[in-house]
Amino acid sequence: MKIASARVIVTCPGRNFVTLKIETEDGAYGIGDATLNGREKAVVAYLEDHVVPTLIGRDPRRIEDIWQYLYRGAYWRRGPVTMRAIAAVDTALWDLKGKTLGVPLYDLLGGKSREGVMVYGHANGDDIEQTADEVQRYLELGYRAVRAQSGVPGVKGAYGVGRGQMFYEPADAALPTETVWSTPQYLDHAPKLFDALRERFGFGPHLLHDVHHRLTPLEAAQLGKSLEPHRLFWLEDVTPAENQEGFRLVRQHTTTPLAVGEIFNTLWDCKDLIQEQLIDYVRATVVGAGGLTHLRRIADFASVWQVRTGCHGATDLSPVTMGAALHFDAWVPNFGIQEYMRHTPETDAVFPHAYRFEAGLLYPGDAPGHGVDIDEALAARFPYEPKQLPVARLEDGTMWNW
Repeated sequence: MKIASARVIVTCPGRNFVTLKIETEDGAYGIGDATLNGREKAVVAYLEDHVVPTLIGRDPRRIEDIWQYLYRGAYWRRGPVTMRAIAAVDTALWDLKGKTLGVPLYDLLGGKSREGVMVYGHANGDDIEQTADEVQRYLELGYRAVRAQSGVPGVKGAYGVGRGQMFYEPADAALPTETVWSTPQYLDHAPKLFDALRERFGFGPHLLHDVHHRLTPLEAAQLGKSLEPHRLFWLEDVTPAENQEGFRLVRQHTTTPLAVGEIFNTLWDCKDLIQEQLIDYVRATVVGAGGLTHLRRIADFASVWQVRTGCHGATDLSPVTMGAALHFDAWVPNFGIQEYMRHTPETDAVFPHAYRFEAGLLYPGDAPGHGVDIDEALAARFPYEPKQLPVARLEDGTMWNW
């Protein structure tokens, strides 16, 4: 068996997605996701110019060897562009192997550790009352865990508050939209949000919150401490993880569980955080961390220090990654939770999939491979649209972390 072709498909059914389709000489194929939100074309060029030519003629069953070739063979290794390209190849090869053998991907990984995967949705609103109403809507839909984000008085374009409900997508313009950030106003407001939510819903539902890298370690520690009475499932991305030492200060001052990692590309981005038990959940993704081959290594390493998985699952990854992630989630022993932001109906039509939602859980389905396909004819009806993520400035104009 040899790889005969590999093609990159770019489509925008509501937002941009980059998909790699690998086909063998006998017509079998697998697909992988290579989407990098706001920088999609960079991965397209990397794949088409530097990766695809090296795949032709290779044995697609040698997944590990191909992964090592693409990683070790790239002197300029790591980084979001390289690792997403590798992830697309890796995911497509796992999908292809599952289809060839006629088994679902979770069986290739070692079989299920659970029947269903607990997921959390995104509830957001312009104010606390609106956010609380959205939390209630998610609970009525059967969710057991909900991430809650609220507008902050005096802050223009607060993170996590979308232009609509259920399909939050921050990449909104060809050039970055500028937003304003105020840490003091946010630190005053965030505890009030969870005061209201616990008063209304009690401690039955799991509640999560995303800070999105906005705070210094000391500010993050203050927020974590103030939220301790509300027993959050986790507090996400409290401070930029480039400074892994910063999480030590946060950990020393709060028992609120900490999650980080949606922008991690390799084990080396989170090695110290895990080994020193400075986080409780690692949020690396199939598409961001070099595919299933490398994500398994991160999860196995994390399990030694009782750190659990919590894979990123916003709309900036395609149903292809969600399908692969759910098979990974069904297998991984140290599973924590899976983010699940629903895609638009147009996206679901372009990417027909076997996974389904029921009573707060996602089920990967039993289709061979990862269970997600692409309708190329329909995808062609949604051409690429240049869109970038916003940027943030402090009130005095200083650039800040978005």
